[in-house]
Amino acid sequence: MKILIAGATGAVGLPLARSLATLGLEVSGLIRADTGVEKLREIGVTPISADAFDVDSLRKAMSVIKPDAVIDQLTWLPANPAEVISALPNDTRLHREGGNNLLTAALEAGVTRYIMQSRGFYLYAPKGKLADECAKLRFDAPTVVGDSARAIGEYEARLLAATKVKATVLRYGFFYGPGTWYSPCGAVAEQMRAGEGVIIGDGDAVWSFVHIDDAVAATVAAITAAPGAYNVVDDDPLTVRENLERFARWVGAKEPKPITVEDALEIAGQEAVYYHLNLTGASNSLAKAELGFQPRPLLWKGE
Repeated sequence: MKILIAGATGAVGLPLARSLATLGLEVSGLIRADTGVEKLREIGVTPISADAFDVDSLRKAMSVIKPDAVIDQLTWLPANPAEVISALPNDTRLHREGGNNLLTAALEAGVTRYIMQSRGFYLYAPKGKLADECAKLRFDAPTVVGDSARAIGEYEARLLAATKVKATVLRYGFFYGPGTWYSPCGAVAEQMRAGEGVIIGDGDAVWSFVHIDDAVAATVAAITAAPGAYNVVDDDPLTVRENLERFARWVGAKEPKPITVEDALEIAGQEAVYYHLNLTGASNSLAKAELGFQPRPLLWKGE
């Protein structure tokens, strides 16, 4: 099987490419310009340069690779999570324009399997409940967060409505583990150790996480599993307060400081408040049943 990964040098893309190449599959990685060429070559993956915003360059890449499956792991997120809100418009454009260009080129090339990265932490559920795969994305979230959810939702809908391809949407939780913000050497740990961690208001939103290696395993399984949408998230997600307090202890950092909603609105904006007070967790029952998904316990859960 020939597989093309878009975003092949990212947090999920690179370990995914390595895993698929190790399984003996013919893997190509879509990159911008020459960024990441050696990273891919050293793990046995063929790099191919194309611009996600240029559908003709994607068509050319498809004609060269002739993939059976395309996996979209494209993101445009910063190394520093404090900059995520300012970076979201670029990430949204990447999904709205780049993702749709990739899907157009893949469908025209006759690709038979298409998998896209979505966001399990954008799913709506009533307070105290977990969202299943029928849950709606948070289209009514404020400002750039809502626009991001709408762009991903539009992309999901177009893919799942396609009739000539086996379409899979993987709704990942927040990533943690090597190469992510949430690791002992990651950006969030550094911020916590610097005393910059905060909990807004009650911090009672629920955040679903997934270890990067578990996300990779689920994606590999999705290549041959029944198509559809799957929530790829951990078991028994915690509230923001529980997550950040336990994460701080796990990395040997100071406890995050409480901050009022009023102060947070002035300092961090309504998007940060929304993340701390409104997000709800997701259920992984379907992924367990259909993908054989077995997420490890959240590494800081017992702290």
